[in-house]
Amino acid sequence: MFRNIIHLHIPAFPIEVARVVEPRLRGRPVAIAPPHSHRSLIVSVSLEARREGIFKGMALHQAKALCPHLELLPPNPELTTRAFRALIALVRHYTPVWEPSRPGHIYLDLTGTGRLWGKPRDAAWRLNREIRSRLDLQGVAGIATNKMVSAIASRTLSPKQEIMDVECGQEESFMAPLKVVMLPGIGRFQLRMLLQDLEIIRIWQLAALDMESLRLIFGSRAPVIHQRAHGIDPTPVYPAPSRPVVSEEILFAEDDNDNERLLAALYHLVERCARRLRERGAYPQRVGLLLRYSDTMEIKRRMRLPSLTYWDFELYPHLKRLFFSACIRRTRVRFMKIWFWDFFYEDNQLCLFEQPCPKAEKNKAIVQALDKIRARYGEKAIGYAKAA
Repeated sequence: MFRNIIHLHIPAFPIEVARVVEPRLRGRPVAIAPPHSHRSLIVSVSLEARREGIFKGMALHQAKALCPHLELLPPNPELTTRAFRALIALVRHYTPVWEPSRPGHIYLDLTGTGRLWGKPRDAAWRLNREIRSRLDLQGVAGIATNKMVSAIASRTLSPKQEIMDVECGQEESFMAPLKVVMLPGIGRFQLRMLLQDLEIIRIWQLAALDMESLRLIFGSRAPVIHQRAHGIDPTPVYPAPSRPVVSEEILFAEDDNDNERLLAALYHLVERCARRLRERGAYPQRVGLLLRYSDTMEIKRRMRLPSLTYWDFELYPHLKRLFFSACIRRTRVRFMKIWFWDFFYEDNQLCLFEQPCPKAEKNKAIVQALDKIRARYGEKAIGYAKAA
C-alpha cells in the first residue's frame, strides 16, 4: 500500500505572520534581517522582494541598493513561534502522524484516512481553506507518496496554485526535468562539480549515471542520491516527540547585559521551575539554558545534572555555570529560557542510612514555607532579596 504524504508549506512564513499583524505590508516587497548592521544577511524574503532580485542570504546593503523601497523587519522569533503553534493546533486534527520540519513547513501522513477526509487532494484543499479562514495565512501543499517529492512539489507551485498532486508511479517523471539544485543532499562543492565539470543540470541526467560514477562524486551517499534522483524516499514521517519538559522563560522589557540583573532573573526562573518539579515529585537529570541577544543570535547550553534534586538552591549553581558559559558576548540579552527534562520520579520511602545535613534541611524548610505562602497568596507574595 502506498503512502499519502502532504507537505504543507507557507512561503516566507515569518513575513506572512508579520503581515497578519501589520496589513499595510501586504503586496509590498518585505525582507527580514537583523538590524543595526549593514553587513547583516537577509533571512527571509517575500515574493514581491524576490521579483526585485532580492534573495535569502543577500547582504543587507546590497538589498537596499537594489530595492530602495524595500520594507525591512527585524526577526521576531516569539511571534513566529506563537503562529507556528497555532498552525500545528489546526494540523493535528487531520492526522496523529505529523512532523514539523521548520516554522511554516509540516509533513502530514494521511495514509489510511480516506474514509475520514476523502482523497488527499480534498484534504489538502480543506486544510488550506481552514488555515486561510482562521489564521489569515495562505498555504500551499505538495502531495506525493513520499516526503521528498511532496516537499519539492510544494516548492514548484506557481503563485496562483495551491496544490500540486504527484500521483503514485509518477514520481520519477516529475523529478526528471527539475534542476539538480532541487535535490536534497547535494553539497555546494558537489553541486559545482555537477554543473561546471560534468555539465549535469537536470535530475534526469544525474539519474542516468551508474553507481560507480555516483560514488566518485558522492562517496558513501551515492545510493541515497541514486534513490532520490529516481523519486524514491523511504523516510517515514516522524511524529513530534512528546517528552515531558518543565520550562520557564523571560522576555526582558529592555535588553540588558548587567550580570547581576540577569542572574537575578535566572534565579527567578529556577525558582518557578523548581516549584513545579516539587509539585510533580520529579527529579530532573538534564537541564538546558538559552540566551537570545538583541541581534537575534542564540546560544544554547545543556548539561547532565550530577545529582538528583529539585531544590532551588541546589539547581541554581548549575544554571549559573551554564549562564557564564553561554553569556560570552558584549551584546545585550533580550530573552532567556531554561528547561529541565529526563525526569526520575521520587520514591516516597525514607532512606534509613542517609545522614541529613542541618544546613540543607534548614534550606528545604524555608523553601517549603515559601511554597505554602505562594500557594495561598500568589506567586509574587514573597521572594528572595540580595543584601548589598
